[in-house]
Amino acid sequence: MIELTPEHRAFLTEGTRTGKLGFVAADGRPLVAPIWFVVEGDELVFNTGKATAKGRAITRDPRVVLCVDLEAPPYSFVQVQGVATVSEDPAELLRTATEIGGRYMGADRAEEFGKRNGVPGELVVRLRPTKVIAELDMTG
Repeated sequence: MIELTPEHRAFLTEGTRTGKLGFVAADGRPLVAPIWFVVEGDELVFNTGKATAKGRAITRDPRVVLCVDLEAPPYSFVQVQGVATVSEDPAELLRTATEIGGRYMGADRAEEFGKRNGVPGELVVRLRPTKVIAELDMTG
């Protein structure tokens, strides 16, 4: 695993930028899906349903990529390639779902989203970086 730089971490945690998760379907098709995530140490953490395309793909092949971008000047991105691990631990599900809900919906709705998304059938996914590609100012 490689470490995220302070600049990469700051970019990934600013505001409510969504991630675009790339993974491979069972038939070999490349797929991309938007996700909400948080950064914990050098890992990117998100929740997904175990039975979803993302959940099934990650369980089958944990190699994934997550790209987060800034769609306005100075146009920037951080792409994190890595290996995902999953957990179904109920306490971890509730904690991460609450934290993620708070980031994207605000602190006043964090508990609501934690209870909604931190339930059986969901996975906690931790993406551990093996490579990071970034450009933090495409116009500079």
